Amino acid sequence: MMKIPLPPAPGTAEHPCLALANSIVTLPGGQRVDELNSPENATAWLVKHNLAPIGTGLLRYCQLQLTDLREHLRNVLSAQAEGHAPSSGSMDGINQALTAVASAALLHYDSNDGLIRTPSHPVSQLVAHAMAHIAEDAAALVTGPEADRIARCASAPCDRFMVRTHARRQWCSERCGARQRANRAYARKQDTAAAG
Repeated sequence: MMKIPLPPAPGTAEHPCLALANSIVTLPGGQRVDELNSPENATAWLVKHNLAPIGTGLLRYCQLQLTDLREHLRNVLSAQAEGHAPSSGSMDGINQALTAVASAALLHYDSNDGLIRTPSHPVSQLVAHAMAHIAEDAAALVTGPEADRIARCASAPCDRFMVRTHARRQWCSERCGARQRANRAYARKQDTAAAG
């Protein structure tokens, strides 16, 4: 799987919707890194985030469904972070993922574990279930107590989302913060040189 060369943004470990939204990023120099750029990489991403079992193999149309959901999430998270209305298409996309599969975990008996609840779905619905889980997480995040802490990294060109760990946090990583501080120092130096 292609790996984004930055540490995870705050909140991605707790929120698979942020992890999916941040599975594409613009790096300094304008390079776009996409962790879902092939069916194999999309499969590896789902496995890594415990949304699919090892040995799963996605087809191209499943990968495209996942990248479509990512774009809908990015639109809704951006709207939340910037205080404007998300597109109706993105709302429809997330709602479609929420309602595409039955979400109730069924009751089963396991000879080792006794009574357990597990989601029961055929492998063909695996991506739909993963997307429903991600969409549920997104709906809970943007309507829950952390909603006002959703932010986009303030260090251009980085376009990752995060849940701010404190009010003054502006960057998704120390690397982005250091780059932003260096850019500001360089700009001040240029202004001083131009004025003098």
